[in-house]
Amino acid sequence: MASQLDRLRLADFRGYHALEVEFGPGPQLVWGPNAAGKTSLLEAIALLAWGRSHRTTSDGELIRWATDVARVEGSLGSDVIEVGVVRSGATGSGGRKRIRVNGVGRRATSLASLLRVVVFAPEEMLLIVGSPSLRRAAIDQLASSRSAVYADALATYGRVLQQRNSLLRAIREEAASRDELRFWDDAFLDAGGIIVAERLRLLEALAEPLAAAHAEIAPDEGAEAALGVRYVTNAPALRGEAPRGALERRLAETTEKEIWNGSTLVGPHRDDISFELAGRDLAAFASRGQQRTAILAFKLAELDLLTALDGRPPLLLLDDVFSELDPERRSHLVRRIAALPQAFVTTTTLDDLDQGLRAIAHHWEVRAEPDGAGLVGGAGVAP
Repeated sequence: MASQLDRLRLADFRGYHALEVEFGPGPQLVWGPNAAGKTSLLEAIALLAWGRSHRTTSDGELIRWATDVARVEGSLGSDVIEVGVVRSGATGSGGRKRIRVNGVGRRATSLASLLRVVVFAPEEMLLIVGSPSLRRAAIDQLASSRSAVYADALATYGRVLQQRNSLLRAIREEAASRDELRFWDDAFLDAGGIIVAERLRLLEALAEPLAAAHAEIAPDEGAEAALGVRYVTNAPALRGEAPRGALERRLAETTEKEIWNGSTLVGPHRDDISFELAGRDLAAFASRGQQRTAILAFKLAELDLLTALDGRPPLLLLDDVFSELDPERRSHLVRRIAALPQAFVTTTTLDDLDQGLRAIAHHWEVRAEPDGAGLVGGAGVAP
């Protein structure tokens, strides 16, 4: 797996008409006004790593206005990843996606073996107190980056869940038989059992780096105030029961209610993750500063966990988060950035960034051009 993005090409992606840029090692500071295209640049890199956007579930939104095809290409050593999106749907708001690696079609779940990224964006400042979907997404992405098995199970689960919910609504309207549930239940339990088991394994592996990162950032909390993450499930296992068995038992218990509601009420799509400090739920008592310390510790632990897979650190993508952190937390982040082979940091003004970081980084200014956003500076100039 390469740990450095050498070249990026964009064609009709978001606000970019045409962009070709070469990146060197070390920090890459991308600056410019809001809505200029900084976040879109990071989104393109995440697309190469994940095969999807971290900002939208609609691929059609990735295509530049008044065009029908968007293309993102990244070079990592001898490997070239290409993601193309073609506008589709009756309204043109949808998109069909094609992924190629060195010219050969690949599935999105295979990209993690080539490029891993850790994204830290302003919306993740709500990770502790926000919707459970934010925490599930964070854990799902980390687990998918570590395991192709997990990524495949998650994709299968999403498809099966959609089909099962449609069938439950049809049964409620007496347009389908209950016997038809058996097929989808088996697939649902197989994929769901894998997801829960892998999530539990991930949280176990995350425990030590998370506690260590938190102790580094907040030494004044004391050793007894260790930061941890606990899995909160709607299908808790009985003694000696495997995750699949627990889910099967709960599914049988809720069948009548599910038919009445026309939706699946138990499963990993409704589970949650609780951040705890000294055994107490952070969402219930933590100050804003404590929450941000915990979130930063989670991101640093994510870096450590992915690096431990093969010794190669992932790319760190920081989308205008320095303004969200106080000077002490910024300094911890700067030290980590400086130690990475490559990192991308966006900001509206370079004045907000640490002078030491600015001194060792490549600087890129995003500018609005008549035919789309452009990037100027650093190791080269992009049209």
